[in-house]
Amino acid sequence: MIDLHSRAVIGYAIDTHMRTDLVVAALQMALVHRRPAPGVIFHADRGAQYTSKQFAQFCDRNGVRRSLGRTGICYDDAVAESFFATYKKELIHTRPWPTVHDLRRATFDWIANYYNSIRRHSTLGYLTPREFELGYRHIDQIAELSA
Repeated sequence: MIDLHSRAVIGYAIDTHMRTDLVVAALQMALVHRRPAPGVIFHADRGAQYTSKQFAQFCDRNGVRRSLGRTGICYDDAVAESFFATYKKELIHTRPWPTVHDLRRATFDWIANYYNSIRRHSTLGYLTPREFELGYRHIDQIAELSA
């Protein structure tokens, strides 16, 4: 789950399947960490997990409004697609993963210690998600602090 304002990854789940439980777990992580106000919007493609009754009920119970992209329009989910391309290029395809446990551990490290805190995002004016969430809005503000 990606916060569209800061581009921070705020929830994720990894397993050997793509069942609805997986996306529920990722959204649950995001809700626990962010504690958004009721009515927060969750956007996804029209995958079976996101259109399932189980996911709809979870969202209803947790005050999450669902938004679904249009069928066949990749631009509606461009942020997620871009993230997954980056994740695959910078972590997944860099080595073999003997177990799901190894991949989970490496993913946590990559998200917490690199993607959200070190990796700069052009959409954020080359700030990291963490810098953006701290209130910085221009890379020069960071440079001024270190001078």
